[in-house]
Amino acid sequence: MRNRKLPKVAFHALRHSHASALIAAGMDVVAVSQRLGHASPVLTLSVYGRLFTNNDKKAAAAIDAALGN
Repeated sequence: MRNRKLPKVAFHALRHSHASALIAAGMDVVAVSQRLGHASPVLTLSVYGRLFTNNDKKAAAAIDAALGN
């Protein structure tokens, strides 16, 4: 196989990127947690919680729509 001069990436970095992409795509924390094999969504939130901060705007828009505003 030809050398593509790609950087060496540790498996854990790929796992972290995968989880981050799922969260960015809007997947809920329980589903991400299960996919990662975490024992609890609490563990997922402790590691990736900062990535869920943008969901507040989505939550506000959802409740606003539900209330007919």
